[in-house]
Amino acid sequence: LLSQFDPDNTGYISTEKFRSLLQRHGSELDPHKLEVLLALADSNSEGRICYQDFVNLMSNKRSNSFRQAILQGNRRLCSKALLEETGLSLSQRLIRHVAYETLPREIDRKWYYDSYTCCPPPWFMITITIVAFFLYNGVMLDRFVLQVTHPLYLKNALLYHPQLRAQAWRYLTYIFMHAGIEHLGLNVVLQLLVGIPLEMVHGAARISFVYVAGVVAGSLAVSVADMTAPVVGSSGGVYALVSAHLANIVMNWSGMKCQFKLLRMAVALICMSFEFGRAVWLRFHPSAYPPCPHPSFMAHLGGVMVGITLGVIILRNYEQRLQDQTLWWIFLSIYVIFVLFAIFWNIFAYSLLDLKLPPPP
Repeated sequence: LLSQFDPDNTGYISTEKFRSLLQRHGSELDPHKLEVLLALADSNSEGRICYQDFVNLMSNKRSNSFRQAILQGNRRLCSKALLEETGLSLSQRLIRHVAYETLPREIDRKWYYDSYTCCPPPWFMITITIVAFFLYNGVMLDRFVLQVTHPLYLKNALLYHPQLRAQAWRYLTYIFMHAGIEHLGLNVVLQLLVGIPLEMVHGAARISFVYVAGVVAGSLAVSVADMTAPVVGSSGGVYALVSAHLANIVMNWSGMKCQFKLLRMAVALICMSFEFGRAVWLRFHPSAYPPCPHPSFMAHLGGVMVGITLGVIILRNYEQRLQDQTLWWIFLSIYVIFVLFAIFWNIFAYSLLDLKLPPPP
């Protein structure tokens, strides 16, 4: 249809012709997507629309046209809010609920509601939960948690141990072990309740990046700040996701329409504080099998720092290119510098400092 308005094949049509096209065929489009297209027409100061911009919007691609439309979209939300729509199926209500849980602007929520297809599903958070928390602990170890009071506490190839820090996989695989049923349970609850909706909105690539970055930052933070302690648990990744989500809610408080947001933030902070307090108490509690210390709590702090830096940028820029965000590159550079510093610290500092490390398991 656009070719009829562009006989010279320039790739552009005027915004007036574009509006007339939308008026003529707008009934064939989803009303939410029509709003974004109209916002695109309003946002173009050059008086013309690029055909490729139209294609990008209709195919849900992340593009300059999408960003232009979103920036202008709040000015023309003429139809009723998504929350007011009736007659939705159970799956549609679930998608709408996720949109209001995670996105601060109505046009973002409508765009997500229209474009989400559940393909692929939130596989990363589900897989990491099943494999890390149940499959390995239940099948391989014949127990669902690795109790720190058990003689085999340190005798596995997955947790991080300062004497075995040269085995690089331990900086990641320590998330497969947990120090008690309360440690396991709280991480599972937070990971599923927060991680799955975030992955449904932002995709597996972004959420897995935040999660893994928090996990790596957690173990490296322990190797720098608590050099004699081992590490278990997925708190680094979980705290990265939860802190990013909470910070995003605070930064967009007026736009977030999730129910009981203040109460839910308070509950999340209480749960995180309780688990962190338990970790601090456990770290300094006398070990049941000296000289092997209890796990460190520094992984929690490493995850929080990743969440309020890299995580906030990722969650704030829904369906936009992170490569175009200056703040993203700044925080990513800081993270890379920290990782490089921690690597060199692990190579040289342990041999230079006179530390009494626990014996290898």
